[in-house]
Amino acid sequence: MTALLEMQNVSKRFEKKADLAIRIARRLGAKVSTPIVHAVDDVSLAIQPGEVVGLVGESGCGKSTLGRVAAGIHAPSAGQLLWNGKPATRDAQARLKVQMVFQDPMSSLNPRHRIDRIISEAPRFHGQIRARDADGFAAEMLEKVGLDPAFRTRYPHQFSGGQRQRIAIARALAVRPEIIVADESVSALDVSVQAQVLNLFMDLRAELGLAYLFISHDLGVVEHIADRVVIMYLGRVVEAAPTEALFANPLHPYAQALLAEVPRLTRGKRRFQPIKGEIPSPLNPPSGCHFHPRCPLADGECRAVRPALRQVADGRTVACHKVAGASQGETRP
Repeated sequence: MTALLEMQNVSKRFEKKADLAIRIARRLGAKVSTPIVHAVDDVSLAIQPGEVVGLVGESGCGKSTLGRVAAGIHAPSAGQLLWNGKPATRDAQARLKVQMVFQDPMSSLNPRHRIDRIISEAPRFHGQIRARDADGFAAEMLEKVGLDPAFRTRYPHQFSGGQRQRIAIARALAVRPEIIVADESVSALDVSVQAQVLNLFMDLRAELGLAYLFISHDLGVVEHIADRVVIMYLGRVVEAAPTEALFANPLHPYAQALLAEVPRLTRGKRRFQPIKGEIPSPLNPPSGCHFHPRCPLADGECRAVRPALRQVADGRTVACHKVAGASQGETRP
């Protein structure tokens, strides 16, 4: 099956613009380097029609940046995006087909606009609806996300956090996308409201055939909602697998460390064991495997050679020198 959206060897780097002092120093002959943040480093990822892909990792690992690249907010520094097997840059509608729902709806909704304008503005601009139909269209979208259509004349500050997130979802749905990038879209909500929004995502998936790139640091939520999980560390994918297989038997040492600390009712009392060390700076990432400064299995090969993301089982890939071949699928000491 051709992937709905495919990212091939995508990298994203942010380079600080040279200020006056740096420009003067360079004119005087000084060798002054410009800081470069390696946010995403050679990532390949595909999303199939109707699939929910969970993207997890520590803060600063690049998952939000990758989501923004997928949604067309950031242009990749290297690599390319394919939409239905064709370069996304050649498809004028491709950018509309991937929409984003952000973590904080209060920051992403214009506080000066009424809800009807927030929802109908994009489809009006792109010629999907006529101006005279905007009011009814906004009412329809609000009803689709479980809100009273009469709310369309209100402003964002008149809603609760959960209601604002539903409005953000309605805005994303307004241009008839096929993929929703949900960037920590439930992390700022109360637990009961989280469940309601997650159920809404699943209902919309069933009704509209939507696919999701679901970005989260909450592994419990990802286990509940995702069909496949991709784990990132410092800009790179270290493991990708079907959700059930990954949670049953993580292979990469980083994935093992993350999943070992997921709260479980069956585990009883135990002491939390965080991953040793700090995540390195993306300004100066380590050589070889990015995880080697914190990995208990690291050796000279890990420090010198970048591990390739290779398939070790059906639908399962791992980037680790210490993971055996497809026949064993185990981490060796």
